[in-house]
Amino acid sequence: MTDIDGALLIDKGTGWTSHDIVARVRSHCKVKKVGHCGALDPNAIGLLVVVLGKATKLSERLMEQDKFYEGIVRFGETTDSYDADGNITATSPVPPMTLESLNEEAKAFVGDILQEPPMISAIKVDGVPLYKLARKGKTVERKPRLVHIYRYKFTDYMKPDGTFKIACTKGTYVRSLAHELGANLGCGAHLKQLRRTRSGSFDVAQALTIDAITKMSPAQLAKHVIPIPELTRPQ
Repeated sequence: MTDIDGALLIDKGTGWTSHDIVARVRSHCKVKKVGHCGALDPNAIGLLVVVLGKATKLSERLMEQDKFYEGIVRFGETTDSYDADGNITATSPVPPMTLESLNEEAKAFVGDILQEPPMISAIKVDGVPLYKLARKGKTVERKPRLVHIYRYKFTDYMKPDGTFKIACTKGTYVRSLAHELGANLGCGAHLKQLRRTRSGSFDVAQALTIDAITKMSPAQLAKHVIPIPELTRPQ
């Protein structure tokens, strides 16, 4: 299956890095060129668009597409990574909130915002990933990046957890939004769970798990590869 060109939609499970998924697909499909179109943190789940062969040339174009997520914010606990993978650095009582008041607070993040990347991230400063500096106890200045939030809405709130849906541009750190929302509320917060549901026109409902993919024969898997002409079709 060495001459395969196109994309696979994968429903990434928890514990896998995006690099792990790429390596597994490369090994199973025996394709030299494999890439992904927007990484997910190890404990984030959901849609990962993986490109193979000549389609890797389209990775930047596909990465530009808007992203859609759903997840849970845990209020009252702040972590050093802004998500559940990190160490708790502070706890505070959660103030009285309703779903309506929570959504009023979330409105502050809708539109164009400047977002400072968290220290525990893969962004490089002088060639060194920030997370490596963070492990050494170092904090460095990070250049804020402009992102756009189309929608940030909580659909349920049961203290101390709020369930939300968000639509945003690529490069948005959803865990930073959770951290900043908690700071605004005065109680702190972190991202407890995150699932990517869509990337551009691709939906997680179309995706396969990595276990399902690795059990397929080349002929079976070929039926699930999105061809290049379909990838380049205007959205």
